[in-house]
This record gives sequence, C-alpha cells and structure tokens, in this order.
Amino acid sequence: MIRILTDSASDILPAEAEQLGVTVIPLNVTLEDGSILRDGIDMTPTEYYAHLASCRKLPTTSQPSPELFEKFYLEAAAAGDEVLGIFLSHELSGTWQCAKLAADLANVDNVLFVDSATVCLGESLLVRLAVQLRDAGKTLVQIATDLEHAKEHLHLVAAIDDLKYLRKGGRLPAAVAVAGGMLGIKPLITIKDGKVAMAGKARGLPGAYVALFKKIEELGGISPDFAAVAGYSSNLREVQPIENYFRENLHMSEPLVRQIGCVIGTHAGPGAFGLAFFDKGLVLE
Repeated sequence: MIRILTDSASDILPAEAEQLGVTVIPLNVTLEDGSILRDGIDMTPTEYYAHLASCRKLPTTSQPSPELFEKFYLEAAAAGDEVLGIFLSHELSGTWQCAKLAADLANVDNVLFVDSATVCLGESLLVRLAVQLRDAGKTLVQIATDLEHAKEHLHLVAAIDDLKYLRKGGRLPAAVAVAGGMLGIKPLITIKDGKVAMAGKARGLPGAYVALFKKIEELGGISPDFAAVAGYSSNLREVQPIENYFRENLHMSEPLVRQIGCVIGTHAGPGAFGLAFFDKGLVLE
C-alpha cells in the first residue's frame, strides 16, 4: 500500500484527510502569549482569524518535529507500506528538510519526497492528484514522476487585502510590501520558484477580481481535466465571484472551495482569497 503524507499547510483538515486517505502532519502556530496551536487541530480557521485581528504581535509559525515524521515512517515500514511525502515549498519552510531528515534518522528506504514548490491551495491540488493516481493503480515512482511534471503546470494566484502580514512574517521583502500597500490597492501574489512573488495589483476589490481572472489566462488558462480549488481566509463571500467566473465565463464546473488555514493565514492575513489550478498544458499518460 502507498501512504500519502503531507503537512497542514495544504489546509486539508482532518475529516477530509480521512476521506482522501492521507495523513496530515500539523505545523505549529505560536501565539503572542506563548501558547502553541497545532494547525488544523486546536482551533478552527474562523476562530483563528478572529484572534489574529486582535493580535498586537503577529503569531509565528514553525515546522513539525522530526519525531512525528519518523514515527510515521517506521509504522509504514513495519506494515510493508511505501510512503509518498508531499510538502510545502522548501523555500518557505523547513518542513521538507525536516521530513527528509526524519527518514534518515529512521533509516528507511520506503519513502519518496515531492517538494510541492508551492503552498496552501496549490499544495492541496498535488495531494489530491496523488490520491487520484494512487487509486488508479500507479506505482510510487510513477506517482512521484507525474507530480514533478504536474508541478510545472500548477499555479496559485491570490489577492491579499494587506501585505503587512507577509512582510512581518518575513515572506515578502519590505520594499515590495510598501509598493503594494498604497491606498486602495489590492496586490496579487503568486508562488514563483517556490517563493512569494508579486503578480500584479489592482484598485479596489472589483479590480482585484478582474486582475485575478486576467492573470489566470496569462498563465495558460484552467484545465478542465483536473480539479481547481478556490480559497478564502476570513469570508466565504470572497470566492463567490470566482465561482461565478467558472460557471458563467468558462462554462466549467465550480472549483472546490476551502478555507485557508492558520499557518498560511498568518502570512496571508484576513481578507485574502485566491485560486489554484493546473493550466491547459498539463497532460498525464
């Protein structure tokens, strides 16, 4: 059997993880009072955003301990199972390196790793694709190879209400944050080469949606053959124009909708929304 392992930056909550047949290792969020939350477990995203809005000091996020990974690998090895680990970009977190270190400590050779080179909605799409390929009977090596190819056609574009969270969290240079933070400007961000990058900017919320849809087309359009996922941090209403765009403009089924979780939400902040998708160039045999 192939066990699929990911981290909570994929924003796959426990109930859905069980449904998909994947295991999610939680990252940690340290609040300003020093208490530690396990992402996706100890507080719902909605509760967390309410807390985040009142924080004087931005919470910090950290990778899981190697022991959590090591325990999982040893259990899989004892059962004769293989493991596919899919983790958030190593440029943004030490989780991928931590997972690999744990495999060395456990001295196992039944594990393959895929650096998603993205986060959040994009990472979850790779996990979902891995589940689909596993259920289709592909081998561990075949799945990892297909995911590496799919990564080249995977895109994440998000509108950010306030770049201060990315800047304070060290995920965006201060100069870029200042340039995007002018009055009424809604910046668009993407993940490029595993790092957060500016993808554009627009004036006001309506302009942000127009810019988002234009960017989607620039990136090669949305493949109808693979799932897409829309995400929001604090307000479900913010994905409704994206759903309308799929239905009315693209004449496609609406995307999956998921709430952005605590770890990624710490850096994206309240009021963020976006879309992850595979472009039309993706073909898998």
